[in-house]
Amino acid sequence: MVAEVAQILCKAKFGPNFLSSMSKKTSEHYAKIRFVLIVVLLLNWAVALAKIFYGLWSRSASITADGFHSLSDGISNLMGLIGIAVASQPRDKDHPYGHKKYETLFSLGIGVLLLFVCFNLIKDAVGRFYHPIIPQLDDRAFIVMFVTIIVNLVVMNFEYNHGKILKSDILVSDSIHTKADIFTSFSVIVAIIVMKMGYPIIDPIVTLLISCFIAYSAYEIIKQSSEVLCDTVVIVNVKDIEKIVLSVKGVESCHRIRSRGRSDDIYIDLHVLVNSKMTLEDAHKISHDIEDAIQKAIPGVTEVIAHMEPKEIFPK
Repeated sequence: MVAEVAQILCKAKFGPNFLSSMSKKTSEHYAKIRFVLIVVLLLNWAVALAKIFYGLWSRSASITADGFHSLSDGISNLMGLIGIAVASQPRDKDHPYGHKKYETLFSLGIGVLLLFVCFNLIKDAVGRFYHPIIPQLDDRAFIVMFVTIIVNLVVMNFEYNHGKILKSDILVSDSIHTKADIFTSFSVIVAIIVMKMGYPIIDPIVTLLISCFIAYSAYEIIKQSSEVLCDTVVIVNVKDIEKIVLSVKGVESCHRIRSRGRSDDIYIDLHVLVNSKMTLEDAHKISHDIEDAIQKAIPGVTEVIAHMEPKEIFPK
């Protein structure tokens, strides 16, 4: 019933083609995100397999650990594709606000996955302190690491830039994951140099350092995702909203301004004071003017709910 009413209101306000055009735009938006994830997935798996195969062959824990870190990038891409498939579903009677938060939920899953990878790397590194293994490294180790770093730089910039343009939590979170991969790869190169100088103990030490990078990446992703899922304030400076609302003709004052959601799916509600002698029709028009003004001024605002109140009930 709610979905049907929403559709009738949308058609009345925006025209009969509004819902179909919105659905088409949403579909195109998620198709672009899906394409980026598939490209990044293929590149991440190529990088991961190169590191893992060489790390296992050379018996280098740090290179192997870095490879599994890259493999987790690929797994997070798969999670992202699943999240996008769910988030792109249209609104229905059970989800009147849409499914976009599923993208954020799967971003949170990527963070948890990183913590799992971090735990296993730490366990392996600690074991190497008690049972050291001398890696068999040659010049191919440098070639493998430098090539994979270049690929990761391309992947990170490609994914991060598209994540910002498309306002996708999945792409931005995943690019942060890849950024950590670049730092860890540099640390592995340093470890290779030191190990070739005759200090194999550096291998598990660097593995622990990689684990710290991964743990920090996980923290950043979990923090950002949790803020959205727990309805943390999106627009911190409410004065910006108040200024927009007060510019609408007929508004006397506004208060109790709240915002929540994702940067590309913001919901705002507020209380607006108007003249008590105003007709219901005029008050209704003002509420629509407020919504239009806010949506034009602030990108990403999906809905604005204005609670109209007579100014006389508030003492001066």
